[in-house]
This record gives sequence, structure tokens and C-alpha cells, in this order.
Amino acid sequence: MSAATALRAALYQALLADAPLTAALGGGRIHDVPPASPDFPYVTLGEAQVLDWSTATERGEEHRLTLHVWSRQGGHGEAHRIAALVQEALHDAALPLAEGRLINLRHTGAEIRRESGGRTYRAIVRFRAVTEPN
Repeated sequence: MSAATALRAALYQALLADAPLTAALGGGRIHDVPPASPDFPYVTLGEAQVLDWSTATERGEEHRLTLHVWSRQGGHGEAHRIAALVQEALHDAALPLAEGRLINLRHTGAEIRRESGGRTYRAIVRFRAVTEPN
């Protein structure tokens, strides 16, 4: 398992364990793979970018992570609320990793938009993490 895979698994578990988030979603509607017929609202783990963050003497990786909040509650309010809960659940979280060690996890921004068709709102929530080997 790589640090990137371990980080993704830890994010998933942290979101599932967050009571305010799961209450707002109406259950554990957090998915690594988007469901074919989802119940709204829900969260998906999205894109990830892994960059070398090594120094002359230490190895490390920078991870740029994207999570998506999906809502169909007739406006952007629910998407904003759930995006804020995702941020609260993960920002500065000290997540244990099965591989490597998490140095930090920071929320870097969010974007809320109405998807084509007009029914669905999506919040794109971005994080930056740094890991190093054990």
C-alpha cells in the first residue's frame, strides 16, 4: 500500500466516523466510486495528485485531494453546509495511516456550482496533505 492509498482510506474512514456529517447526509453516504443510482445528498472521494515533496535529506509527498459533495435540495445551501462539515471533519485532522505518516492535512478551498441540467449542486472541496515514510 502506498501513502496515497493509505491517506485515501483514512479520509474515507474519518468521514464515515463523523457524526454531524453522516447526520446531514442521512447516513453513511460517502463513496469512493460514485454510485450508479445515488441517494442525495452524498460525498465522493475525487481526484488526487501526488507530488514529490522530498528535501535533500528526507523523503516526502504532497497530496492535493478533491472531494465532491452532491446535493439536489433545490439550491446551493445544502451543498454549502455539507462542504463545511467535510472541511470541519478533515482540516488539521491527525489521521493514522496504514503506510507512511501524515504530517498535515489542510483545507485549501471550495467551489460550489450548479451542474448542467440545473437540478444538482456540487461542492468541490480541496485539501492539501503532506506525508513522509514511517
